[in-house]
Amino acid sequence: MDKKWNGTHSYHQPQLRVNVPSTAKERVSSVDPYGFKRSDDFDYESYEEFMSEYLVVLTRRSIKWSKLLHGKSQVERNVKVKRYIRKGVPNEHRASIWMAVSGSQEQMEKNPGYYQSLLQAQHDPKLMEAIHTDLHRTFPDNVQFRKTADPCLQKVLYNVLLAYGHHNKDVGYCQGMNFIAGYLIIITKDEEKSFWLMEALLGRILPDYYTLAMLGLKTDQEVLGELVKAKVPTVWRAMVEHNVMWTLVVSRWFICLFIDILPVETVLRIWDCLFYEGSKILFRVALTLIRHNQAYILQAQNLPDICDRFKQITKGAFVEDCHTFMEKIFKEPGSLSMATIIKIRGACRARIMVEES
Repeated sequence: MDKKWNGTHSYHQPQLRVNVPSTAKERVSSVDPYGFKRSDDFDYESYEEFMSEYLVVLTRRSIKWSKLLHGKSQVERNVKVKRYIRKGVPNEHRASIWMAVSGSQEQMEKNPGYYQSLLQAQHDPKLMEAIHTDLHRTFPDNVQFRKTADPCLQKVLYNVLLAYGHHNKDVGYCQGMNFIAGYLIIITKDEEKSFWLMEALLGRILPDYYTLAMLGLKTDQEVLGELVKAKVPTVWRAMVEHNVMWTLVVSRWFICLFIDILPVETVLRIWDCLFYEGSKILFRVALTLIRHNQAYILQAQNLPDICDRFKQITKGAFVEDCHTFMEKIFKEPGSLSMATIIKIRGACRARIMVEES
């Protein structure tokens, strides 16, 4: 498979086929199962070649998950479930598994009617305006978010963001949240579940990422720098030599949780683990991208060149093969405990607060 397909939203589960046309382009829909329109340079032949292999994996995982769940949506947190999640959650179970392992299902059941009460409350005009401004910018390449779609997911997206803005007044709304909410809506197909998953991500898994000061986001960018210094020191030295701040090259990775950075199927596999294992998954992904491509990054001659190479390493065959990529993120970075991350976070956070005081 030398030539791979291009585009941010790359390969997904295949569409149902009614006939058997002669070319791959005729066999595969121009819109993927998540509603994203495939790019003009999408490589249909390579997509089919990959899917012929990946379908076997998807089928095997689906059978194993069905046996594990026995028709239930709840799962216990244990070694087996963790292993299953790392190997991928089938789409038919994804929403319920995310809800269960993140604690969102429990929160929703403890607070019946809370989501609707947020929508029925008096709304902040500034919050409403900020959300409205971003609606048309959210996934313009997704047919489900177009105004002509029936139903149009823009209205659902507006409701989820508005409710969350009133629920978490420290955050309100900021750019990037629309893409996260949009992904959640595509997968859950449910407003209230999307809201509670947002609450898990922004309130518990990634605190202070989206507050006005964005202290959590700034801290984690610096944490990544410290991890690169320890695990990929040649790249760290190159960053220092060319005076490249980490925020220049990885801020979008963190704030968008790799949406529009990596192919959608790869992002969903990352999110499977993010909801179960927490924020350390973001570091595993970032370290794998950097470590795997260190020779390419080290060829950079200056700051703009490094920035461009960080964009290029999120494309191509390595990230498009989501199953192999996910195996790599648990091998390539080596040991990475939450205790280590918390310790480095404390030091980085203190340093940032001194610098900004």
